[in-house]
Amino acid sequence: MANATNVLSAGIEIIGSIRFSNDMIIDGKIEGEITSDKGKITIGENAKIKGDITAGEVKVYGKVEGKIISQRCELKDKSKINGDIKSKVFSMEEGAQLTGRTEIGG
Repeated sequence: MANATNVLSAGIEIIGSIRFSNDMIIDGKIEGEITSDKGKITIGENAKIKGDITAGEVKVYGKVEGKIISQRCELKDKSKINGDIKSKVFSMEEGAQLTGRTEIGG
């Protein structure tokens, strides 16, 4: 289980901070900070996140209300972000919605 993936499926609601390593998939509702030093996080289509996300890699298919800080950030076609993004590498598919500022590179 060296590279275990943590999954929070639809129907799960958490109020509080989450800290993880490796990979995480979230498809539920989270209200709080999500943090990982180098881990990869996928925000699923059903996910609603209210809080800041800090991780090595962030892929967003669902909704995020908060700041995203990462090495790599991808906004997929149906994602909705309300907050600022700071990332070394950034991509945004057609159809994705972003309300906020981006700081890319560095």
